Order: sequence, then structure tokens, then C-alpha cells
Amino acid sequence: MTQKSKPKGKSKRGYKPDHHRRDRAIAAAGLIGAVAAGIGAALKFGWFDRYFPADDAEHAAPDLAADAPTPGTTRAPEAFRPDPTAPVPASERESLRPATGPGPTLAATRGEMANQTGAAN
Repeated sequence: MTQKSKPKGKSKRGYKPDHHRRDRAIAAAGLIGAVAAGIGAALKFGWFDRYFPADDAEHAAPDLAADAPTPGTTRAPEAFRPDPTAPVPASERESLRPATGPGPTLAATRGEMANQTGAAN
């Protein structure tokens, strides 16, 4: 068998393919894909919602805003104010009477727990 003679000179190593452009293209495509996946996840989880306000069908109510001024001169129109001199009918007198019973408490009074009926007793 005869061997082929190797080329002499600087090109002893033979042909080496240049993958530099291909490697850069793969890295760029991976970077673009990672950025796109990150933006898609941020949109899905609502991380960008503050930058895109929703278009509501409701109108703005500046008088109900937290920083709205509350001067003492703004009162309800005269037609909507209650008349303090109006007579109270007898049917409504009991419902308007102030509560005079004992105030609510967190501690049970003596014997109250023993008097309760239920499945636990």
C-alpha cells in the first residue's frame, strides 16, 4: 500500500473550518430568545401592568381622590339636608332611641359559658 504524501509547508494541519460566525449567530439567537422569554413571562405575570393603564368605562372622580381638598364650605344641596326640626313619627321613635344596654366586651360574664347550650356541653 502506498501512502499519500502530506502537503508540505504551512498548511500541514489541513483545513480547519471557521465556526466563529456560526457560534456568534447561535449566541445571538439564544440571547434574543432569552430576552423574548423574559418579556413574555413579565407580560404574563403582569409586571408591566403599571405602564399600561386599563381603559375603564368609568369616569374619574376627583372629589373622591385621597388627595382631594375637603373645605368646610362644601355641603350637600339644601334639598338633601335633613330637617332637624321635623317631627319624629311614633313608629320611628323606638328605632331612633339610643342604645342604653351594657357595652360589648370580650370577657364572658360569670356563669355565661355554663349556661350555653350546644353540642360541646
